[in-house]
Amino acid sequence: MNMHVFPDSDLDLSGVPSDLMRLIKAQARKSNVNRVAIVGGVVRDALLHQIHQTPLQKPQDLDLVVEGSAYSLAKVIKKVLGKERLSAFRVHKDYDTVEMVLENLSVDLATSRVEVYKSPGQNPEITPSGLVEDLARRDFTVNAIAIDLFTQNILDPFNGKSAIKNRQLEFLHSRSVADDPTRIVRGARYAARLNFDLSSQAKKQVQSTLNQWPWDWAKGDPPKQAPPALATRLRQELELMLDQEAWQSALENLQKWGGLLLLDNGLQVDICWKRRIRRAKRLGISPLTALIAGANEPRELASRLQLPMHQQRALAENLEIQKFVNQVNLSKEYLQWPKSQWCRAIENNNWHPDSIAISICLGVPNWHLLLQWWGRWRLMISPISPKTLIEQGWKPGPELGKELENLRYKAIDSLSNNANPSTL
Repeated sequence: MNMHVFPDSDLDLSGVPSDLMRLIKAQARKSNVNRVAIVGGVVRDALLHQIHQTPLQKPQDLDLVVEGSAYSLAKVIKKVLGKERLSAFRVHKDYDTVEMVLENLSVDLATSRVEVYKSPGQNPEITPSGLVEDLARRDFTVNAIAIDLFTQNILDPFNGKSAIKNRQLEFLHSRSVADDPTRIVRGARYAARLNFDLSSQAKKQVQSTLNQWPWDWAKGDPPKQAPPALATRLRQELELMLDQEAWQSALENLQKWGGLLLLDNGLQVDICWKRRIRRAKRLGISPLTALIAGANEPRELASRLQLPMHQQRALAENLEIQKFVNQVNLSKEYLQWPKSQWCRAIENNNWHPDSIAISICLGVPNWHLLLQWWGRWRLMISPISPKTLIEQGWKPGPELGKELENLRYKAIDSLSNNANPSTL
């Protein structure tokens, strides 16, 4: 696939397929489209490369804005390319946007629009508009730069290029964060990835919004009282942040700006979240659930953020586990417990392994013993199979099951103590 360079702007857009761009331009002219432009991260990253000589990564996605009907244009493109080149084609009618996947490149076509937020945190009402008005609805000036495919000119109505030169994130208007507080999380993610910081004006806007946090919710209120659209976007932004390589820097930014107040007062002053998230990633459980486990009210926060029910149950069970280990730790009897007694105590409660993993992430008393159970003991079975026991004269039934359990526990007791806490 040929790569495209825009000579008029001297901007290298490596990774943008030139044949696709020619096709889109040709079909756009036939479809009475006034303008079609590349917007967003591809343009921003190309300018960052041009100005600061940062490495230019091959883009994984491409955002295009259309003055006209994105769906009508997408249908024509789909017909021309055919199923053999398009592996996905998803239409979102409410916003007149279309997602396509072309040879591992995700391409989003969107009708240019303006958005109006009737109340903070709710989904906006949309109206078709021109390209410049569409750029005005975006989060940061560095993401509000476009390249017109018809003219190949750069459109930078909000001076985003200057913000790139200064390595700063500037919100586009005075109500950017008030309209959508999740932009604070997005800003922390961009700042970590791009090595940027918020401008002084952006920091003031963040602080102003945090001082008037738009959730009409206080401790003890029903979690569902939080606007569901805002809760969903906040959870999605947090998951994106924790999934990226620079998650630690992003969370440090968020905490430095006071942004963890969006979630919980306890998390804003938390100093242990790095350990929890690192352990969660190594144990293969949700990093967001591990983060929330350190909140003042983790179950209520999980409910407000609409976490999946199994994650909410794990947080609830984790509180039971903490109570259990604290009681055991006070008695000191556990010092004499063999491994099998720990197994019985844990397994008799029927806690889910993910709940145990959260307690390990939190570093509860005797967490290293919980780690032994989670990583090794629970996986062991009787060294003698049921078939062999039956051949030895045991009859199928409860007694056989009890003998298999006893044999398993004996095998566990014979294991060496090889937990290596340093791996977490």
